[in-house]
Amino acid sequence: MTEPKRHGTNFGKLIGASLGPGDPELITRRAWNALQSGARWLYPVKKAEESSYALSIVERGGIAVPGDAVELVFPMTRDAGILAKAWSRAAVQTVELLAEGRDLVFLVEGDASTFATFGHLARVVRELVPEIEVETIPGVSSFAAAAATTGVTLAEEDETFAIIPAAYGVEVIDHLLDEFDTLALLKVKPLVDEILDLLERRDLLATSLFIEKVGSPEERVVRDVLSLKGEKVNYLSLMLVQNPKRVRGELRRGCRKRKEAVDASATAAA
Repeated sequence: MTEPKRHGTNFGKLIGASLGPGDPELITRRAWNALQSGARWLYPVKKAEESSYALSIVERGGIAVPGDAVELVFPMTRDAGILAKAWSRAAVQTVELLAEGRDLVFLVEGDASTFATFGHLARVVRELVPEIEVETIPGVSSFAAAAATTGVTLAEEDETFAIIPAAYGVEVIDHLLDEFDTLALLKVKPLVDEILDLLERRDLLATSLFIEKVGSPEERVVRDVLSLKGEKVNYLSLMLVQNPKRVRGELRRGCRKRKEAVDASATAAA
């Protein structure tokens, strides 16, 4: 990794501003304030000079993009070598900008702590310069927004809920359906047909939903998920799958056990 040039010792702060999955009204007040704080904007793109989905959320919210906003390129590839170079380049560029003493606010679609680019960028930046301060502003995740939009309750009382990238494959998904009441399957694009075959085999089509680009003007909700068979869907898509037939094990309730222990002590004392 190339050592960044340091123009001084008073580094600015790196701020990860979560913007929610697409609806600018879901930007929190804290993130909104960070965007208008005078900090320089950083925003992710897949290719140089390509449009940024995170940037489009802010633009729909009515905030003008500053003229000195900087794009960071994070290519969509599984090639480890290409990814390593891209991450190194982005981190070095970020550190050099922070060395100017001005805060940077990195625009993050969804929530910055959940499957987001920001976590990795912040980690590499801190590896380069440990004294750099990092702030993470939480936001609305895509699966939470999807549940609210479709009226799905992700978990009630003692129910269980898991979030996984669909890329783990149908065997893992099949197993997790027996362990969790609700699954949020993220980035389902490459595996839609395989997932649909699994849901049909397990008779879970009626309790599954597909949501694409939730919160954006292009949002699409599909309740008849089998109709997606053979269709090429958008990268920003997910499925919520519920298994009402799941057999639950016995719960160990700590509060109940404590009460039983207190009652037993009282009886022994008497």
